[in-house]
Amino acid sequence: MNKNRRRVVVTGMGAITPLGHSVESLYEAQINGQSGVDYIRHFDARKFPTTFAAEVKNFDLSQFLPDADRYRSCGVNTRFALAAAQQALEDAQVQQGIDRTRFGVYLGNGEGQNEFDHLIRAVSVGAAGASVVDASRFFEAALRDFNPKREYELEMYTTSARLAERFELLGPNFACLTACAASSQAIGEAVEIIRRGDADLMLSGGAHSMIHPFGVTGFNRLTALSTRNEAPQRASRPFDLHRDGFVLGEGAGMVVLEELEHARRRGASIYAEITGYGSTADAYRTTDSPPDGHGAIAAIRWALHDSGLAPEQIGYVNAHGTSTEVNDRVETLAIKETFGHHAYRVAVSSNKSMMGHLIAAAGVVELIISVMTIRRGVIPPTINYETPDPNCDLDYVPNVAREQRVHHVLSNSFGFGGQNISLIISRFAD
Repeated sequence: MNKNRRRVVVTGMGAITPLGHSVESLYEAQINGQSGVDYIRHFDARKFPTTFAAEVKNFDLSQFLPDADRYRSCGVNTRFALAAAQQALEDAQVQQGIDRTRFGVYLGNGEGQNEFDHLIRAVSVGAAGASVVDASRFFEAALRDFNPKREYELEMYTTSARLAERFELLGPNFACLTACAASSQAIGEAVEIIRRGDADLMLSGGAHSMIHPFGVTGFNRLTALSTRNEAPQRASRPFDLHRDGFVLGEGAGMVVLEELEHARRRGASIYAEITGYGSTADAYRTTDSPPDGHGAIAAIRWALHDSGLAPEQIGYVNAHGTSTEVNDRVETLAIKETFGHHAYRVAVSSNKSMMGHLIAAAGVVELIISVMTIRRGVIPPTINYETPDPNCDLDYVPNVAREQRVHHVLSNSFGFGGQNISLIISRFAD
């Protein structure tokens, strides 16, 4: 680690998840082993191979913003993001005197509004009983039925634009969509922006929902989702021998990242420090991890190098832990390859066992849980862990939370397409 570089700390956090609409409710549910998984209510999924997911329940943007109605045309990703961002900025107590040109946004969020009902109607009109859609009839129906304001919200960049406009954040503004690694990559890149002096503060994180007919169909076609329909709460079982796929989740997480001296000057409370960031590509297959785990290994090693820490100093690994056969085996291998004998001593657990996989928003929510683990000294468990897998032979904190003081956490995010992100979060010390 470069001792002279600008240090980056976390001064605010916010979360909208299947386990609650605040950081505190999220973490309490995690350490109590509560599942947010249930049968899908967003649409009629009874005929799908997978009929359950981890949905955000009873969400109302007006509970967070007094003028929520102005965002009625926005997609659910943007509405989740606005609520989480409002929480994070209030938590950071960012005052009006801040130089807004030095305060940016970097999000790793999903695609925007999904106009399924309108699309289905337009396709039905275009088909009109035929086996081929008539393009002219389809366009006529689409032009008549589609809402132009909502069409604008289809693009992923609109969420970061909405946050910048809402909170007057005039600094660098970026968005990425590297699948399941997106919000972790956004945080890592936001850290680098602050380190090199291009901003003093960054609002970073992500928002995503794929709990819709296209999302569930796509992942079912990839055979990536669990089909344990008779017991949804027991379906997400990372590292268990009988795991059969992941559970879709949704939500948003936001953090305020801030240059240390800037935070000190304004008297900000500091939650933790981001000390390491590693980013690599598998360059292998779109939906498979390489059997030797070379991309994940390289990302973990680079994060350790960036932080200046030895593997033995990591007290907890917040695993990507999707509950798929390949991911859990390869992540276990990567931890063993990078940590050596310490791999069998370090606590490893998967938050996805309780809240499902938030896809682009997963990394930031898991980072928030990692920060809370450092602050509170309680490691969340991996629930539904019943039968050990010989290929997954580490300490996964099975089923019950563990009181343990932790100084440094490694948080992994590995995405479809072969994107690997590892972040190291550390207890703040002068």
